[in-house]
Amino acid sequence: MDSVCTAHHVVERTPRPPLPSLGGSYALLLHLNSPTLLRIGYMGLIPLLPGDYVYTGSARGPGGLAARVGRHLRLPEMRRARWHIDHLTAIAPPLALVARVHGDEERYECKWAALLARQPGISRPVPRFGSSDCACPSHLIRWPAPLTPEELRDFLEQAPYT
Repeated sequence: MDSVCTAHHVVERTPRPPLPSLGGSYALLLHLNSPTLLRIGYMGLIPLLPGDYVYTGSARGPGGLAARVGRHLRLPEMRRARWHIDHLTAIAPPLALVARVHGDEERYECKWAALLARQPGISRPVPRFGSSDCACPSHLIRWPAPLTPEELRDFLEQAPYT
Protein backbone atom coordinates (compact mmCIF):
# COMPACT_ATOMS: atom_id res chain seq x y z
CA MET A 1 0.00 0.00 0.00
CA ASP A 2 1.37 3.38 -0.97
CA SER A 3 -0.02 6.75 0.01
CA VAL A 4 0.74 10.41 -0.36
CA CYS A 5 2.61 12.35 2.27
CA THR A 6 0.61 13.72 5.16
CA ALA A 7 1.71 16.60 7.36
CA HIS A 8 0.94 16.85 11.06
CA HIS A 9 1.62 19.71 13.44
CA VAL A 10 3.03 18.35 16.67
CA VAL A 11 2.23 20.94 19.29
CA GLU A 12 2.77 18.70 22.29
CA ARG A 13 4.45 15.34 22.65
CA THR A 14 1.06 13.90 23.57
CA PRO A 15 -1.48 13.21 22.22
CA ARG A 16 0.29 11.57 19.31
CA PRO A 17 -0.78 12.24 15.73
CA PRO A 18 -2.90 9.44 14.26
CA LEU A 19 -0.54 7.16 12.35
CA PRO A 20 -0.99 3.64 11.04
CA SER A 21 0.85 0.60 12.36
CA LEU A 22 2.21 0.09 8.85
CA GLY A 23 5.72 0.57 7.54
CA GLY A 24 6.71 3.88 6.03
CA SER A 25 9.03 6.83 6.03
CA TYR A 26 8.82 10.03 8.02
CA ALA A 27 10.45 13.41 8.36
CA LEU A 28 10.62 15.32 11.63
CA LEU A 29 10.88 19.11 11.68
CA LEU A 30 12.80 20.38 14.71
CA HIS A 31 14.00 23.79 15.83
CA LEU A 32 16.92 24.87 17.98
CA ASN A 33 16.65 28.34 19.54
CA SER A 34 20.32 28.72 20.42
CA PRO A 35 23.71 27.17 19.67
CA THR A 36 23.89 23.72 21.24
CA LEU A 37 26.47 21.07 21.99
CA LEU A 38 24.82 17.70 21.45
CA ARG A 39 26.43 14.60 22.94
CA ILE A 40 25.91 11.48 20.85
CA GLY A 41 27.67 8.38 22.18
CA TYR A 42 30.74 7.51 20.08
CA MET A 43 30.30 10.68 17.98
CA GLY A 44 31.11 12.83 21.00
CA LEU A 45 30.08 16.48 21.29
CA ILE A 46 28.51 17.90 18.15
CA PRO A 47 28.04 21.68 17.79
CA LEU A 48 24.69 22.66 16.27
CA LEU A 49 23.66 26.15 15.20
CA PRO A 50 20.23 27.63 15.91
CA GLY A 51 17.59 27.09 13.25
CA ASP A 52 15.33 24.51 11.64
CA TYR A 53 16.39 20.92 11.11
CA VAL A 54 14.78 18.08 9.19
CA TYR A 55 15.46 14.46 10.08
CA THR A 56 14.37 11.69 7.72
CA GLY A 57 13.81 8.16 8.98
CA SER A 58 11.99 4.93 8.33
CA ALA A 59 9.72 2.64 10.29
CA ARG A 60 9.79 -0.92 9.05
CA GLY A 61 9.64 -2.82 12.32
CA PRO A 62 6.74 -3.95 14.51
CA GLY A 63 4.16 -1.21 14.99
CA GLY A 64 5.31 0.70 11.90
CA LEU A 65 5.00 4.47 11.82
CA ALA A 66 2.80 4.63 14.92
CA ALA A 67 5.43 2.91 17.08
CA ARG A 68 8.53 4.63 15.70
CA VAL A 69 7.17 8.17 15.65
CA GLY A 70 5.44 7.58 18.97
CA ARG A 71 8.84 6.74 20.43
CA HIS A 72 10.34 9.99 19.11
CA LEU A 73 7.51 11.97 20.69
CA ARG A 74 7.89 10.46 24.16
CA LEU A 75 9.48 12.61 26.81
CA PRO A 76 13.23 11.93 27.06
CA GLU A 77 12.89 10.54 30.59
CA MET A 78 10.37 7.99 29.25
CA ARG A 79 12.82 6.37 26.81
CA ARG A 80 16.42 5.31 26.54
CA ALA A 81 18.43 6.96 23.77
CA ARG A 82 18.80 4.29 21.09
CA TRP A 83 19.14 6.16 17.81
CA HIS A 84 20.99 9.36 16.95
CA ILE A 85 17.69 11.25 16.65
CA ASP A 86 16.78 10.34 20.25
CA HIS A 87 19.59 12.62 21.45
CA LEU A 88 18.34 15.55 19.37
CA THR A 89 14.63 15.14 20.20
CA ALA A 90 15.58 15.22 23.89
CA ILE A 91 16.57 18.89 23.51
CA ALA A 92 14.48 19.90 20.44
CA PRO A 93 11.02 18.34 20.51
CA PRO A 94 9.59 17.74 17.03
CA LEU A 95 7.44 20.62 15.78
CA ALA A 96 5.96 18.73 12.87
CA LEU A 97 5.89 15.39 11.15
CA VAL A 98 5.50 14.36 7.53
CA ALA A 99 4.78 10.66 6.97
CA ARG A 100 4.34 8.41 3.96
CA VAL A 101 3.01 4.87 4.28
CA HIS A 102 4.56 2.28 2.00
CA GLY A 103 4.70 -1.45 2.22
CA ASP A 104 7.81 -2.06 0.17
CA GLU A 105 11.46 -1.98 1.10
CA GLU A 106 12.04 1.33 -0.71
CA ARG A 107 14.13 3.77 1.33
CA TYR A 108 12.17 7.00 0.91
CA GLU A 109 14.08 8.52 3.81
CA CYS A 110 17.23 8.32 1.67
CA LYS A 111 15.47 9.91 -1.33
CA TRP A 112 14.12 12.65 0.93
CA ALA A 113 17.53 13.34 2.48
CA ALA A 114 19.11 13.55 -0.99
CA LEU A 115 16.36 15.85 -2.26
CA LEU A 116 16.70 18.15 0.75
CA ALA A 117 20.50 18.17 0.51
CA ARG A 118 20.40 19.53 -3.06
CA GLN A 119 18.74 22.77 -1.98
CA PRO A 120 20.70 26.04 -1.75
CA GLY A 121 21.87 27.03 1.69
CA ILE A 122 21.36 23.70 3.44
CA SER A 123 24.01 21.88 5.43
CA ARG A 124 24.48 18.40 6.82
CA PRO A 125 25.89 19.34 10.22
CA VAL A 126 26.51 15.81 11.52
CA PRO A 127 28.06 13.25 9.15
CA ARG A 128 26.38 9.79 9.31
CA PHE A 129 23.59 11.06 11.59
CA GLY A 130 20.75 8.57 11.23
CA SER A 131 22.39 6.91 8.25
CA SER A 132 24.57 4.22 9.76
CA ASP A 133 22.47 1.56 7.98
CA CYS A 134 22.73 3.06 4.47
CA ALA A 135 25.20 4.90 2.25
CA CYS A 136 23.77 8.40 2.76
CA PRO A 137 26.11 11.09 4.12
CA SER A 138 23.50 12.07 6.75
CA HIS A 139 19.75 12.06 7.38
CA LEU A 140 19.91 15.30 9.36
CA ILE A 141 19.58 18.49 7.32
CA ARG A 142 19.85 22.05 8.62
CA TRP A 143 17.36 24.17 6.68
CA PRO A 144 18.46 27.77 5.99
CA ALA A 145 15.11 29.48 6.71
CA PRO A 146 11.95 28.86 8.76
CA LEU A 147 9.95 25.95 7.34
CA THR A 148 6.28 25.06 7.87
CA PRO A 149 4.95 21.48 7.95
CA GLU A 150 3.00 22.14 4.76
CA GLU A 151 6.09 23.46 2.97
CA LEU A 152 8.04 20.40 4.06
CA ARG A 153 5.26 18.05 2.90
CA ASP A 154 4.94 19.79 -0.46
CA PHE A 155 8.69 19.71 -0.92
CA LEU A 156 8.96 15.99 -0.10
CA GLU A 157 6.15 15.22 -2.56
CA GLN A 158 8.65 16.16 -5.29
CA ALA A 159 10.79 13.12 -4.48
CA PRO A 160 10.81 10.37 -7.11
CA TYR A 161 8.59 7.54 -5.85
CA THR A 162 9.17 5.10 -8.67
